[in-house]
Amino acid sequence: MHAAERERLIVEAIGPTGFVSYRDLEAMLDASPATIRRDLSRLESEGRIVRVHGGARLADGAEAPARPVGFHLSGTPFEQAITENLAAKQAIGRAAAALCQPGEGIMLDGGTTTLQMCPHLAGLDLQVLTNSLYIVNALLPQPGTRILVPSGAVFREQNIILAAAGEESMPRFHAPKLFMGAASVGAAGVMQADVVLVAAERRLIDRAEQVILLVDSSKFTTRSGTIVCGLDEVDTLITDAGIPAAAAAAIRDAGVQLVIAE
Repeated sequence: MHAAERERLIVEAIGPTGFVSYRDLEAMLDASPATIRRDLSRLESEGRIVRVHGGARLADGAEAPARPVGFHLSGTPFEQAITENLAAKQAIGRAAAALCQPGEGIMLDGGTTTLQMCPHLAGLDLQVLTNSLYIVNALLPQPGTRILVPSGAVFREQNIILAAAGEESMPRFHAPKLFMGAASVGAAGVMQADVVLVAAERRLIDRAEQVILLVDSSKFTTRSGTIVCGLDEVDTLITDAGIPAAAAAAIRDAGVQLVIAE
């Protein structure tokens, strides 16, 4: 990633709150701490930011890309994505739900594949933390399922609740398992199309004992994105039989348990 792209992402991550933490920057940028410090020094010398304890804020008079309520996230709209590779996503969701134990707490990141877990969670009496209003609606008819949501702005196109980077928005919740999706997966790791999604998913990863990635085989491409985490942070990856052989080998070589849903 070039310096100009990193600087754009830094300023974008500051968002409407006017602040981003070093921790969030290290999570969302494919760069060393020393490189990030140099990027921040350049931005500060240009008068765009001011480095403060724990992170950086906008300089007085500087403008950041606005992230108002209803702002459209980068990537495919949910209503379009939900119809793509649906049979594979349903099989993946069913296989993922089979990993849940009765009465445990789990986290479900918003996505069209994690949504497919919901019909198979009935009767397990789970406690579920999710940032997806689609998932909330799918779980509401299940009387034994307790639902928690974070605070933040509702992004209508994805029906997801997100807070800006550096803003603490999650309930005090720790879970054995996090189920999450991705825009793409490659040698560089797990990627998303929008930097705000990266910051939100890092908060979830930090609260989980196991990270379980749900992606259909179309996500193993050369598409670029902002890195959420490396493959070394993923415990289990569930996909369909269409995964390329080279990708399957790379996943296993990284020490990730690979599950092929049928």
